[in-house]
Amino acid sequence: MKTTRHATYNLNYHIVWLPKYRNSVLVNEVADRVRTILHEIADDKGLEILDLTVQPDHVHLFASSPPKHAPSLLPNWFKGISSRKYNHRYADHDGEKIGWERGYYAGTAGHVSSETVKSYIQRHEEDES
Repeated sequence: MKTTRHATYNLNYHIVWLPKYRNSVLVNEVADRVRTILHEIADDKGLEILDLTVQPDHVHLFASSPPKHAPSLLPNWFKGISSRKYNHRYADHDGEKIGWERGYYAGTAGHVSSETVKSYIQRHEEDES
């Protein structure tokens, strides 16, 4: 359980999103850069990344958020800020921009434990390797 001044909470979200056209662009240093940027966003917004898997053609993020943030803000922040930061930092050097598909999957860990969701993400990563 986590606390703020006015709330005790355990709000964990599983979010999945895809690169534009589901291209397999999230590999090697691109994946490392995206991971770093996602952690920066979490730190800036006061979120905790519980687990993160960057696959060549999608991102799985399991994060905890205080109740002051609407669940729809999380994918919007992670997708929007990450593409802007990545493209600002690296697109001029590499020529490749990162863009995300418009949609995303978001689920809560309400009726399953956080460990179950982490296990699922890790199994999914191993299956795709």
